[in-house]
Amino acid sequence: MNSPQVIDVLVVGAGPSGSALAIDLVRRGLVVRIVDRSPHAFDGSRAKGVQPRSLEVLEDLGALDDVLAGGDLYPKLGLHAGPIGVPWKMFPHKEATADVPYPNTWLIPQFRTDRALHTRLNDLGVEVEFGRELTELTQDEDTVVATVVGADGVEEIIARYAVGADGGSSAVRKHLGIGFVGTTDEADRVLIVDASVSGLARNRWHMWPGLGGKLIGACPLPDSDMFQWMIRLTPDEKPPQEIGAIIDRIHSHTRNRHIHLHEIHWTSVFRPNIRLAEHYGRGRVLLVGDAAHVHTPAGAQGLNTGMQDGYNLGWKLGQVLAGADPALLTTYEAERQPIAAGVLGLSTEKWGGIAKLDPSSMKRGKDEQQLSLTYYGGPLAPADCMRTETLRAGDRAPDAELLATDGAPTRLFHLLQGPHFTAIAYGPGAARDLERLDWPTTGAPLNRLTIGPTAAFCDPRNTLRSAYGLTGDTLLLIRPDGYIGHIATTDFLTTTQAAAQAMTPPAGTHTMPQPSNTSPGTGATA
Repeated sequence: MNSPQVIDVLVVGAGPSGSALAIDLVRRGLVVRIVDRSPHAFDGSRAKGVQPRSLEVLEDLGALDDVLAGGDLYPKLGLHAGPIGVPWKMFPHKEATADVPYPNTWLIPQFRTDRALHTRLNDLGVEVEFGRELTELTQDEDTVVATVVGADGVEEIIARYAVGADGGSSAVRKHLGIGFVGTTDEADRVLIVDASVSGLARNRWHMWPGLGGKLIGACPLPDSDMFQWMIRLTPDEKPPQEIGAIIDRIHSHTRNRHIHLHEIHWTSVFRPNIRLAEHYGRGRVLLVGDAAHVHTPAGAQGLNTGMQDGYNLGWKLGQVLAGADPALLTTYEAERQPIAAGVLGLSTEKWGGIAKLDPSSMKRGKDEQQLSLTYYGGPLAPADCMRTETLRAGDRAPDAELLATDGAPTRLFHLLQGPHFTAIAYGPGAARDLERLDWPTTGAPLNRLTIGPTAAFCDPRNTLRSAYGLTGDTLLLIRPDGYIGHIATTDFLTTTQAAAQAMTPPAGTHTMPQPSNTSPGTGATA
């Protein structure tokens, strides 16, 4: 009997978190399998808001075009009090700028986001294996053994690492025995319904508030005749199931009998879980997304935080599998757990405000957009590092508008796109030391960019200089997940080399296969 092939990473769960992680791993040349216990892709609208930072992540992963095609900007709220409807701007719609190309939260039902990610995975040669449920998980110093059951029987999958992206009731987390600290309010329930609707204007996200936290909301889903309905149930109320009973419930609350539901596409009863995993992994098994943290739906934070978990973890797993110190994986929890804790507080506050009819709870701004999230002060971005006038190590790397030597305009994000690190030398002194920077031949390669009047790229409108707060020669190291790994305004070579050592394999380590789909124009070099 042949021994099973040992793969690099097994991902359990094919929602946005697991799918984003799998895409990032596969484009690094790793052997990945992704399994999901559901018989098919998720078909509900559930998490329908994609934040600006997540749009940037999706662009890098190659799934943005499908997400933009499947969604739209959020409409204004329509707050109903009896027969009167008052328009309310929930989201401040902004114009794109050189440093923030996607400034607005994007309205798209989750099933389309999932399918966009699965399509991208398929393009990379990996299919989600639906109908395969994890039943057992063990590990030793070198591998993880997962037992999965599907229609074709029982299979043992052996991987160097495994990641649980299998939701709030995560089987992976339970197998690891990791506590899930927090609360679940069984008395606070919301019936969510995707339904084809007539008799209701599609240019508003309608809300009918009521005393005591009673609420019905109806958000139009783009490119369809559907609305996502949120019906907050009373503590002892049995959720209506049949379409007639749901219509009666809506009519009794809204007093609008012009509303008609023609077909129910998906329903779910939601309870506001507010929980955070005590740890984000154990040994060779890690957790992302709802397996690590669950939120209220207010503020559209859960899906976005989960995708960015995977985006943070992917490059670190790739580097460790290429020979970097496994201690790099401990920075995943150190960086992402505080983010989730802050998001839990934000979404919980918004949810409580809705129950109190607090208008501010319906406003959305920069806190929800996740552009200002930072790893500053963490293990890969010490607080005593150098900084510029606007940025510190650990901050998001902004976009900028550049010109190549042939006069062709390009966005900095296009140059950052791909599974590599990027070093940006601004000024001749930084450029000289960038040429001397030693980089490992294994793991993620380094893309070297020089910016200046006689360099490979110039900054004619000072968009880079402004967004990055540059006042003189500066060498910046950008991590593969688009966060700043190091800033050097003096002693460029020594300090950058030292910062890179914590994130890269040492010289002479075993060469892992490199992905063949490097993004055009990166000029990545070792």
